[in-house]
Amino acid sequence: MGVSGSGKTTVGQAISQSLGLPFADADDFHSPENIAKMSAGVPLEDADRLPWLRAVGRWLGEHAATGGVAGCSALKRSYRDILRESAPGATFVHLHGDPELIRRRVAAREGHFMPTSLLDSQLATLEPLGPDERAVLLDFAKPVPELVRDYLAAAQEDPQTVTAAGATPKDQAGPPAGE
Repeated sequence: MGVSGSGKTTVGQAISQSLGLPFADADDFHSPENIAKMSAGVPLEDADRLPWLRAVGRWLGEHAATGGVAGCSALKRSYRDILRESAPGATFVHLHGDPELIRRRVAAREGHFMPTSLLDSQLATLEPLGPDERAVLLDFAKPVPELVRDYLAAAQEDPQTVTAAGATPKDQAGPPAGE
């Protein structure tokens, strides 16, 4: 989980490969209408996100028994609760860090529907993980192999961490910056 440009897809794919689990990019679950809104620089509203979150949650639920990793922003507690309705054992990997690094990453991306202009709304929407949420907090400035290693180390400390979603922060130290 995290804001656009935090590395959800890159890190999620690397974690899924290291664990031999399927990966889903939540961006692929957006409706054409949502993509058009975001492409036009219009932030999504909760009503726009609900069908999208339910679709991502269904995918997670379908993979709960065998495991899977999904890269999804999951910015608000209520969004994560929707995902947990279908995948109650989900663990969230929160990719957080310096918002300026995210801005540079998003500005450098080509062919993605998410404009840099929406980062501020994502950062403002982001709600920190609660103490009751199963999660691992990772600084997205680190190299991907190190992030995977950090996640696997956290999962080894708590075997319950490697579950259907394979994506939640365990350690809340440091400033949040996710999506």
